[in-house]
Amino acid sequence: MQYLQKFKKQYNLGTQIAIIVGIILVVNFLSYQIFVRFDLTQNKIYSISKTTKQSLKELDDIINIKVYFSEQLPPQYISARQEVEDILKEYQNYANNKIKVEFIDPKDNKELQQELQMMGIPRLQFNILENDKYEIISGYLGMTISFEDNKQTIPVINDTGNLEYQLTSSIKKVIAEKTPVIGITSGHGEVSVEEMSIVDKKLKEIYKISNINLADTKKIDDNIDALLVVNPKEKFSEESKYAIDQFLMQGKSAVFLLEGITVNDNLTATSNENNLNSLLEKYGITIESYFVLDKSNEPASFTQGFMSFTTPYPFFVKVGQNGFNQDNASVAKLQSLILPWTSPLRIDFKNNSNIKVLAQTTKDAWLMRENFNLNPQGNFGFNPDPESYSLVVSRFGELTSAFDSAIGEEEYTNNSDNARIIVVGDSSFATDQFAGRYQDNLIFLQNIIDVVALDEDLINIRSKKASERPLKETSDGSKKIIRYLNVFGVTILVLAFGLIRYLLRKKSKFADDL
Repeated sequence: MQYLQKFKKQYNLGTQIAIIVGIILVVNFLSYQIFVRFDLTQNKIYSISKTTKQSLKELDDIINIKVYFSEQLPPQYISARQEVEDILKEYQNYANNKIKVEFIDPKDNKELQQELQMMGIPRLQFNILENDKYEIISGYLGMTISFEDNKQTIPVINDTGNLEYQLTSSIKKVIAEKTPVIGITSGHGEVSVEEMSIVDKKLKEIYKISNINLADTKKIDDNIDALLVVNPKEKFSEESKYAIDQFLMQGKSAVFLLEGITVNDNLTATSNENNLNSLLEKYGITIESYFVLDKSNEPASFTQGFMSFTTPYPFFVKVGQNGFNQDNASVAKLQSLILPWTSPLRIDFKNNSNIKVLAQTTKDAWLMRENFNLNPQGNFGFNPDPESYSLVVSRFGELTSAFDSAIGEEEYTNNSDNARIIVVGDSSFATDQFAGRYQDNLIFLQNIIDVVALDEDLINIRSKKASERPLKETSDGSKKIIRYLNVFGVTILVLAFGLIRYLLRKKSKFADDL
């Protein structure tokens, strides 16, 4: 009888184990059939965005993606390969089999290696430690995205954090009937493309870039979708201003990066001679010939003789999250923006209700109107005004021409219902010196170009990964409290715990004695 009971217990235990194993197998099988991921990060940086999902669902035909990854890679790139595979599987899942992915190792294929070189995918060299010595190996980390005869290349995938933006923008570009064209103006002492090589390279990932010499142009070509005007320092003729005005009247777009005051390499400030203000004022926006200084600023590094030093520099205005317009996609997800030697923008809101402030200073900002002393060790005259200053503004929608009639024999249009203008009171932020150092500066410029020339879709992807997580400003009193808690808090807690423990033990001993 005991043997039978023991047998039943073992049988029941075996049955329970079999049921549990069966459940695990079924769940495991279903997990492969149903695609689910949980991403607990704030901006969902490890999951593809709604924009990408929607774009993939709308694909009408097959997109071919070829990943050229070498099999033999240093250990630090092995995880990158796995992450690329995971991302592409997610793309395939949402594309309903409209994306075909192929991994290729070009190691022994000389002909393929030559093709990759022609496509701009380089053969990389890596240092690896093997047999107690460093050796150099070569390999590939590139990708191509193609549709019919259109092809886009991602030369090197060394950071998967930005891969979704690169992939989705490449897919949009290969299926687009027309690639948007950005016209960068010249002829009036503008910042050169060489000084903005980082921006130029990023813009070329999405757009075609065309040089527009406004000194020789009476009419901007119709194939240009948006103008980028970067800090001209010479006066525009009426014909040149008219060309810009009529371009906007055709429902086109323009981004103006202008400075009221020019700063040279010796930190000498002079008034900017360009006269575009006479055009922008008619649109309700004026660039003041002042400097904005702010208690919220980025420290700057300077060299004096043989010494280098870093110091708080109120001229390097730092716009934080609270300074961005949270209703505008181009700036809503930015963490910061550094605007060096920026000028304030004055807005005429009368009959211009479609003007919006995109970025502004804190209320601890002030203006330097004269006697411009940019010396980092000088007296900045800290005197905060009880208001914020506008640094970036937009005007979208209805726009009336700044001219009452045509100039010369050119055509004349009086107004537009869908013009798009963005004005920034600074241009230095877009140069290599600052765009290379502050990632959000580059993202900001890409965003405002996208919003005037393309759409807001890519902005939401690009801005997911914040490059900076600044600490919130705290008062001096709060800082002291936190400091004292750090110094004495743990000691007080230990003493309190010991005292409570002592009293409890004493109480327990007293009860035992009774």
